[in-house]
Amino acid sequence: MAVKTLQDLISEGVAGRHILVRSDFNVPLNDAGEITDAGRITASLPTIKALSEAGAKVILMAHLGRPKGQVNPKFSLAPVATALTDALGQYVALAGDVVGEDAHERANGLTDGDVLLLENVRFDPRETSKDEAERGAFADQLVALAADNGAFVSDGFGVVHRAQASVYDVAQRLPHYAGGLVQKEIDVLKKVAEAPERPYVVVLGGAKVSDKLGVIQALAQKADKVIIGGGMCYTFLAAQGINVQQSLLQEEQIDKCKELLEEFGSKLVLPVDLVAAAGFAADADNKIVPLTDIPEGWMSLDVGPETVKKYAEVLATAKTVFWNGPMGVFEFAAFANGTRGVAEAIINATKAGAFSVVGGGDSAAAVRQLGLDEAGFSHISTGGGASLEYLEGKTLPGVAVLES
Repeated sequence: MAVKTLQDLISEGVAGRHILVRSDFNVPLNDAGEITDAGRITASLPTIKALSEAGAKVILMAHLGRPKGQVNPKFSLAPVATALTDALGQYVALAGDVVGEDAHERANGLTDGDVLLLENVRFDPRETSKDEAERGAFADQLVALAADNGAFVSDGFGVVHRAQASVYDVAQRLPHYAGGLVQKEIDVLKKVAEAPERPYVVVLGGAKVSDKLGVIQALAQKADKVIIGGGMCYTFLAAQGINVQQSLLQEEQIDKCKELLEEFGSKLVLPVDLVAAAGFAADADNKIVPLTDIPEGWMSLDVGPETVKKYAEVLATAKTVFWNGPMGVFEFAAFANGTRGVAEAIINATKAGAFSVVGGGDSAAAVRQLGLDEAGFSHISTGGGASLEYLEGKTLPGVAVLES
């Protein structure tokens, strides 16, 4: 069955109806509780605006961080309510709870076009419970906020790979629709997953090789080249017998990396030089070294300039590019050049006609933090884990439920 869209819902009429929207506002905050990257909030605005302008009573559900099922002021959505108020140009109230008295009173008091944000849904342990009955009971309480003629819009692409109450169970209980953001993400990823124009190059980085083993296995079968950087590349280098010293290493994955190198060796593209550092710090002594010359007791925190050149040559031939994960510790200026160089190579490939997708998470944050032009990529996804799982061919519960 085809997924019903936001446009379908608006055509059916939303004026005066309570519409529950699951958004993704899981934004990074600094120690002062200020939002450091509002990308996900910005991406959610079109759906919220469309519903509000059509006269809906909009109730937003979202999580922030990992409060582990307890109310924790550190993870309050208060900064998000403020940011939404500024971005929408209309007051967005924050309920003092998730499904309690304050949420009910505020939901009942909404007038057409109003927007209400519920407090962090993960303040309730049932949101992420593995027990279907527990999640269902929580979903029932969320649905009760939507009164008699409600509907559900799924617009948090960053959470659709999770079977959680506000993503999955609510959708089973109300007429459900894909928001503009989720619809756009699926359309883009479908294109990459089902019919990528070739050569198709995947760039994978990030810290843990164990998180990406399944992805490498799945995508190496589909892509023409898989470029590997970030913390995960050191386990591959160790699998080739290189002493990576104190660099991030998952020893229990070395054999698996050996298998992948044997099976897909011609497709996997690994570093040829590194930026070694005396310690994990922004101001650590550092130098560019060949793979085999990391000084004793040092660690690599980025790929080197020759590696960037090698990766850029591969990317220059690409017609489709999917990138997930930084090449090094880009948060430290001395170790940001690998990520910057690869990002610029992807932008250049896009200018030359390639279709490029940045797979959310740290990659999207890096693009913004390094001051690169977001418009230089064809699409920046809001969901790192979700986009990877989709390209791996896994079923995303939050999408599957919309098809039912």
